Amino acid sequence: MYVLRVLRTVVEWGWSPILIAVVAVVGVIYEWHIALVASLLGVILVIGLVVAVVRAKERQQELTALRLRQLAGYFNRRFMGNSPLSIFAIIDTLFGIDNPQLWDWARACDMSQRVFNTWCNSFIDRIESDTRTGRFSIYLRTYLNEMWLVTGHYYEFIEQFYEIAVKVEIPSETVDQYNRFVVEYNSFVRNFQDSISELKKVTKTEIEPPSVNFARELSGVKPPQASQEKEEKPGADQGRGYYL
Repeated sequence: MYVLRVLRTVVEWGWSPILIAVVAVVGVIYEWHIALVASLLGVILVIGLVVAVVRAKERQQELTALRLRQLAGYFNRRFMGNSPLSIFAIIDTLFGIDNPQLWDWARACDMSQRVFNTWCNSFIDRIESDTRTGRFSIYLRTYLNEMWLVTGHYYEFIEQFYEIAVKVEIPSETVDQYNRFVVEYNSFVRNFQDSISELKKVTKTEIEPPSVNFARELSGVKPPQASQEKEEKPGADQGRGYYL
């Protein structure tokens, strides 16, 4: 089995030098004209180089596709669903603040989260299906564009939360939770940007790495002061605010 694998590798990657050696030996034995032998060897060498470049490009594209699949799965596990690092889980902590306007916005985000979860689950299911059937590389640009859209819409919720957090007093626990989220999310963004850069080397895409935005960390946020009066948490049918 090992010998067969070695022979297969030699045939796939080393056929050009083997064929060059065979032509050279045959040319010497049959005393071919040197110009004819040189022409044949040159053609074989050029074809071999072209094939090697194409295969290297395909290999790089496969590695980039694998990295993109891993990033999509990581994003879905760490930042969606019931993960404590989800921006929606952090937004839910705002229900503990005595501010009905924040409740309205947080409740609207909760409704958007359901749409987001459905979208991301469908995205992962399609990736896994096309991976099993070997079609993922064919639709690589499509999946890259969709993942870029997912992270773009997700970032809108991050930015909205940040803008609220710098204006409204929020619990220190929420600030700590958000900053932990920022560290891990920004690490994901760097990896996604690197994947886009690698993909641009092997295929055409209009997406630029800087278009994937980093989350901003909160600093110097004051904890909320105790309030004497508490307002009842509104019902689920009273929500108004941002919708996806």
